[in-house]
Amino acid sequence: MTTLNPQFTFADLFAGIGGFRLALEGAGGRCVFSSEWDKYSQQTYFANFQELPAGDITQIPEESIPDFDLLTAGFPCQPFSTIGKREGFEHPTQGTLFYDVVRIVKHKQPKAFILENVEGLVSHDGGRTLSTIINTLACSVNGQYLLADPENLGYHIFWKVLDAANYGVPQFRKRIFIVGISSSEYPHIPAFEFPKPHKEKAYIGKYVETHLEGYEISEHLQKTYIYKLDDGRPEIIDPSSRVQVKTLVATYHKIQRLTGTFVRDGKTGLRLLSENECKAIMGFDPNFKIPVSRTQMYRQFGNSIAVPVARAVAKNLVACLGMNQMLLSQNQNVPEVQNA
Repeated sequence: MTTLNPQFTFADLFAGIGGFRLALEGAGGRCVFSSEWDKYSQQTYFANFQELPAGDITQIPEESIPDFDLLTAGFPCQPFSTIGKREGFEHPTQGTLFYDVVRIVKHKQPKAFILENVEGLVSHDGGRTLSTIINTLACSVNGQYLLADPENLGYHIFWKVLDAANYGVPQFRKRIFIVGISSSEYPHIPAFEFPKPHKEKAYIGKYVETHLEGYEISEHLQKTYIYKLDDGRPEIIDPSSRVQVKTLVATYHKIQRLTGTFVRDGKTGLRLLSENECKAIMGFDPNFKIPVSRTQMYRQFGNSIAVPVARAVAKNLVACLGMNQMLLSQNQNVPEVQNA
């Protein structure tokens, strides 16, 4: 998808198969740079965008990246150093992939960014990981100024855990979104708000296919594992199901009875989710191309972002930046940053 007359440009880090790219193109953006190290994800990305992402972001100099307005990154969550500067590190994020987000933002100074991670980031390492991330990025958080720190990146930070089930997909999928807006570009705290939940829910039954072959779970595995206990596990769906399914995980192909969702269909009476059902669960278009094996497909969708919720966040951010830019251009009285 190529956005005509784009409102903004963006860089897509840890791009995966392009979920963030689809979301931001849908919000009016044009991608000028992407990075993804996994060769199978690169194949899927290329099949859909006719561009091969640059490889390992840790090996890409920040000065080689084109200028852009907005950065996106669904970065992996790794343990952060608890020793930090005492070991002589430039910054306590050194040695993590988040550090690469920091160095690129520091060098390129985008107007804004959207970061995404698992809900567990909120409590990871007793909350210290999120605290390190916020303190690295922020001059204000959720509308409140922080103490001045010359080493942080000076962004107005807004963060919240959002559930994709509230934004048009038939799946419970809680993720933390961290939105940053440059205080250099927007000296006052912007009036950014996360998108409100949809009133109508999407249920999986609408998307369940029937009479499919090739996704069957053997009768032996059903007897010895899937139905070994009468405990209501796993979740079984069919076209009549008015439910939102459990979170699709990257290890779905391993058939885990406690966390998996399976379909009442096929030659053995039970099967795995189909390609089209996975697309619906993650909010991808039915025409999205999957050129890789089924195992890789499940891994890629399980690691991806739910497109509709990311698009909703992006649209609110773009609208906020446009409104604040208009206020600045009209020379209205806008308060300067005053660190508490």
